[in-house]
Amino acid sequence: MGDVRTGLRFAAALGLAAQMAACGSMPRTAYTADMAAVATVPGIPNARAFADASVETIAALAVNPQRRNASFTYLALSGGGGDGAYGAGVLNGWTAAGSRPEFNLVSGVSTGALIAPFAFLGSGYDAYLTEFYTSGVAETLVAAPSLTNVLFGSGLFGDGRLRDLIGRYVTNDLLEAVSAEHAKGRRLLVVTTNLDSQRAVIWNMGAIAASTAPNRLELFRDVLAASASIPAVFPPQLIDVSAGPTQFQEMHVDGSVVTPVFTLPQSLLLRDGKLPTNGKGQIFVIINGRLEPDFDVTQNNTLAIVGRSFTTASRARSRAALAATYALARTNNIGFNLTYVDGSGPKVPDAQGFNTAYMRALYKDGYDKGSSGHLWEHTVPAAPITKAQIAQTID
Repeated sequence: MGDVRTGLRFAAALGLAAQMAACGSMPRTAYTADMAAVATVPGIPNARAFADASVETIAALAVNPQRRNASFTYLALSGGGGDGAYGAGVLNGWTAAGSRPEFNLVSGVSTGALIAPFAFLGSGYDAYLTEFYTSGVAETLVAAPSLTNVLFGSGLFGDGRLRDLIGRYVTNDLLEAVSAEHAKGRRLLVVTTNLDSQRAVIWNMGAIAASTAPNRLELFRDVLAASASIPAVFPPQLIDVSAGPTQFQEMHVDGSVVTPVFTLPQSLLLRDGKLPTNGKGQIFVIINGRLEPDFDVTQNNTLAIVGRSFTTASRARSRAALAATYALARTNNIGFNLTYVDGSGPKVPDAQGFNTAYMRALYKDGYDKGSSGHLWEHTVPAAPITKAQIAQTID
């Protein structure tokens, strides 16, 4: 779910078990890079695209041709594990403020992917988000890790509990609701990482929901579970695809491995160009976590170093993606709106980011901001200035 703090305490065991785990791993059917490049989901040809595909390819997936000249409202939800409680609180508080719009487009990565379907369907589904992040059910995802799963499976929590929890909320009724909104031209996107190809994949969840494929419900759940599956902590999802007459399975994991938040296609962010729409709009980005550098003396041990390194890299990648999005939004005269967990938010407990008391406090922080009407920043935060630097400037 974009947050490896949960598994870091077991990093030493993972290292010691690596060779044994290789011996106990399940074999997979081999396939080639050429097959991977053209693979499709049977029965749903427009189900997905690589995130680094051309602007035209992704526009065909994410933009309704009939809405190219209309204004749009886009919500992007980041990864962050238990910090998804912040995004859930923001959405509920935003509803309470009475100013939450209907989004034409919603994207989600990792824990943001779990929020995305409910954010897409509107405030009538707010209670699901409150329950997921504050009732204690999310904490059960990281209870009782098993070294056996590491040795002979593919994750510390390899018993399918994440997939089962998603199944509790993602039902046929929810798919019908997503399908109905998709038919209106709205789009719901979720990002996973294809480990075989080492590329992010954008999934058109509305197209999956609206399809007649007999496995559409299972695939919808698989994609959400894949997007939230921290490697080595939760098992990956093996998704059935085909290239011509050949069928095989791709391995998909947490979308945050490639991108902590998906705002606009890489091919568009890398050039100073125009968005594939002629209408004006607003981009709203909810970062489920902190963005700014946060000084702390790192302990000289493996767990602390790995954890600190991951957090540093994730925040840096998020800021880089946001900076590129902000620049492109300015070029296209589109509103840029950002919220994230700032220094006033609750601190992460030493144990894990899925602590229920912590998630409740973070949910309240997001709710209070959302309901206050003072939620959004319109630039990307720079590195914080220390008191010493301020004093030096004054001198």
